Amino acid sequence: MTLLITVFAAVIATVKWYTRKDDSMKLGILLFMYWGASLMWFVDAIFEYVESGAAYFTPAIEDVLNDAFLGLCVVALGLIIWVVRLLITDPKGSVRAALTKKN
Repeated sequence: MTLLITVFAAVIATVKWYTRKDDSMKLGILLFMYWGASLMWFVDAIFEYVESGAAYFTPAIEDVLNDAFLGLCVVALGLIIWVVRLLITDPKGSVRAALTKKN
């Protein structure tokens, strides 16, 4: 489930990056984080399948829920890192303008 969630997030980020005219929002960083996480979960799935065999395809419901929660946490952490980086770099200058605005 973690692999599925991160692959969906990676595909969505890639489509958004590909369809944007400019790269001011730095979506490339987000999609690389999600594709890296997807690759990590894919390798994990391969090793788990080698270890457990056909039982890999019949997980308990608790395992599915734990994996789904972990996948959502990974996607949320990627978004948090991306937003913090955007706030620090401030590509459009909107944070600086809001902080220096005088009443």
